[in-house]
Amino acid sequence: MTIKVGIDAIGFYAPHYYLDLKVLAAERGVDANKFLTGLGQEKMAVVPPDEDVVTMAADAGFQVLKHVDPDDIQLLLFATESGIDHSKAAGIFVHRLLNLSPRCRVVELKQACYSATAGLQMALPMLRDNPKAKILLIASDVARYGLNTSGESSQGGGAVAMVLSQNPRVLVIEPESGFYTEDVMDFWRPSYRNEAIVEGKYSCELYLKLVQKTWEQYTALSHRTFADHYRFCYHVPVPRLVEKAHLCLTKLNGLAKLSKEELEEQLGPSLQYGRILGNCYTAALYLSLISLLENTQDDLKGRRIGFYSYGSGCVGEFFSGVVQSGYQKMIDREYHQKMLANREALTIQEYETFYNFPYPVDGTAVVLSEYQKGLYRLAGIDQHKRLYEKAKC
Repeated sequence: MTIKVGIDAIGFYAPHYYLDLKVLAAERGVDANKFLTGLGQEKMAVVPPDEDVVTMAADAGFQVLKHVDPDDIQLLLFATESGIDHSKAAGIFVHRLLNLSPRCRVVELKQACYSATAGLQMALPMLRDNPKAKILLIASDVARYGLNTSGESSQGGGAVAMVLSQNPRVLVIEPESGFYTEDVMDFWRPSYRNEAIVEGKYSCELYLKLVQKTWEQYTALSHRTFADHYRFCYHVPVPRLVEKAHLCLTKLNGLAKLSKEELEEQLGPSLQYGRILGNCYTAALYLSLISLLENTQDDLKGRRIGFYSYGSGCVGEFFSGVVQSGYQKMIDREYHQKMLANREALTIQEYETFYNFPYPVDGTAVVLSEYQKGLYRLAGIDQHKRLYEKAKC
């Protein structure tokens, strides 16, 4: 008998603040369509000084744990490329904030934007061997490229949390996958830098190259065709690159070029959240899944979704999953829609103040003002220790 494993519950958290890219374009003296049309991006999430990957992860985790008994979580996998410590896993802080059982393994995973998919695939064998096991997988990131840089408009941030289990109620992950690794330098951030370095054109070329490589492996193993997949979700650096990748995939499969209307029908719902949050690195692919589940008008029960994951440097993977009956009960569409609707727009000055906040690096104590609107916050830093607390609100 085939043991079904996959995503039992899923949700996301977004910062309370955002910058409209029309405001950024006006300040930087460029045509707004360079961002709105050229990137397919409308807004980008902005993380305030008292919020980071830990607080966002805890907020996302708190929401999905409403669907399960937190004491059943035996493993917390934290995927990020915005780590806060070279040694201690950010997930250890999250473990305390969420009051998880001491009998719980915690580890942090890193490989650019790919590591959440690595965590997912690594978790599945454990779940097949342990019928009662539940795993909490959280992807949380802040995309930073620097003020007045070419990558500034594709910044963003957010967190996605997933409970993984046997007999999942959202998505059964199928066993076949295609994956590909190549040592390249398209995007990287040395340990002494706060901002990433990116070779934009080269990185896009690699992203498209690995779509083909991983798809060919996946189809050879699964014997599935393009038509066997109802929809596709992609890692979303910027929405326009996803559209190019989807067109490449249709061309690879000998299909006629999609019209703008057909492209929007096939990809629009999955890109809706990404367009207004920006790049959230490890969380971006799974934000795309949530966006599809919550924004499509179609009933996805029994439908197969194709997934393309990419992490610069680089690793790519293509896999698939089948949406389960009753999946609507395991997502929090109303909560997510309200959270997004209540976000606060920043002026360019407020955005740059947040961006340039001077965190101490010499052990000096700092108490942070309250900006964030979630359940958890970074209260301060003292003697090189980050101090987290539940928010007073």
